[in-house]
Amino acid sequence: MLNFRNTNIFFIALLFVLIFLRVPFYFYLFSIVIYSLIVFWGCINISAGFFIPVVCHANTSNKEIAISFDDGPAIEHTASVLDVLKNENVTATFFCIGNRIAGNENILRQIHNDGHIIGNHSYSHHFWFDLYSAKKMLKDMQQMDAELQRVIGMKPKLFRPPYGVTNPNVKKAIINGGYTPVGWSVRSMDTVAKDENIFLQKICAGIKPGAVFLFHDTCKITLDVLPRFIKEVKKMGYNIVPLDKMLALTAYE
Repeated sequence: MLNFRNTNIFFIALLFVLIFLRVPFYFYLFSIVIYSLIVFWGCINISAGFFIPVVCHANTSNKEIAISFDDGPAIEHTASVLDVLKNENVTATFFCIGNRIAGNENILRQIHNDGHIIGNHSYSHHFWFDLYSAKKMLKDMQQMDAELQRVIGMKPKLFRPPYGVTNPNVKKAIINGGYTPVGWSVRSMDTVAKDENIFLQKICAGIKPGAVFLFHDTCKITLDVLPRFIKEVKKMGYNIVPLDKMLALTAYE
């Protein structure tokens, strides 16, 4: 299994072999480059579980999927996304950013009151979050917990790392905080999508048993395409079910 521990073991063993064989220096440089590329791949591919196992899909043959939204609550589109979900009788999961809750408490309450799950997507969602120390990461995550508890009185257990990046510090923060890391199996790329029809075609291609879709309730194209996507899912005979139910996870402590 390709993970951080096994990768380190392999390259440490390789180092001793190279030393024993007294190979030229450029063999060492080549090994360092390969090691760095593997670790980088592990950092940016959340579904690889390179540093820590991350739940990204359900192992099921049932025709069911789950949808999730990152980066809210957003005053621009979140409430409208909630209206679409209510009209279609669909339950979703919202991985919220803590510093966007103040001033949007009513939206957060609506998410909760409508029966949707709320997960932790950090407090700051800082660009350099993945370079924080584990202690600083955990403090940031716990700030998000405090905001959610302030508004709805519940502490989230599900955590989705900002940008989907994992590394040893993220792993340590997740473990120390007692979170369950959750990723996705279908990344909609709605933050860069421009054409609605192409976007719809792309995400519909990912419909399969146990799929977890990543959207952003900050994107207008997602709001505009969401009703058509849900109708297509139902047309294909699939059900959209709560993420915690499909993945057999506990959403709150």
